[in-house]
Amino acid sequence: MWDHSNFRQDLLGRLRRTGQFISGTTYGSRADAEWLIEKVKTIHLKVTGNAADGRPYAASDPALLTWVHVAEVHSFLQAHLRYRNPHLSAADQDRYYAEIALIAERLGATHVPRSRAEVATYLHAVRAELSCDERSLEILRILLAAPAPSALAVPAGKWMMQAGIDLLPDWAQHMLGQTVSPARSRIIQAGVHSLAPTLRWAVRGGAVSCARRRLNLPPLQ
Repeated sequence: MWDHSNFRQDLLGRLRRTGQFISGTTYGSRADAEWLIEKVKTIHLKVTGNAADGRPYAASDPALLTWVHVAEVHSFLQAHLRYRNPHLSAADQDRYYAEIALIAERLGATHVPRSRAEVATYLHAVRAELSCDERSLEILRILLAAPAPSALAVPAGKWMMQAGIDLLPDWAQHMLGQTVSPARSRIIQAGVHSLAPTLRWAVRGGAVSCARRRLNLPPLQ
């Protein structure tokens, strides 16, 4: 019997730890990043099992690590282009993919895409391997119903979740049964843009601000 309550708590806890890992390896010192990478590699070695169809899996599988990495960083870049800097040059986008690939490779990923063209090719090739089953939909339901840290954060959390779905490619939205119409997309984007100043204020003491102070850089506006 699948314990939904424990699964929910475990999933949300893993997501928080993943967020901490991304923040630390992106904005932390080299020593902090190295420590986080080694810690995650150790944890990955303990995560093994069998999928519903009997296929064995392991969190340390290089191909799975590459998939998780590409899914994350592609989404991050799309969010940046939509909500922060739509004019980021093609060269800087490729530079981001090339630099962030180092983290995935240190974790054990292989054949990591290092440019927009390589990411597009990878995503096209991997589509045939993707599926959406009841567990996929259960995870989506858990994420959409995840509790906010406070009542004041509830509206922002709902907008962020909708914005995440809106950023998915059309084929991914369709697989999840979460197709976003053009009109709804415009509403979501307007809502997130209206919240952006408050959200940036709320994380003014976060990892990116600490990193900029460590490097003697001016605060972000």
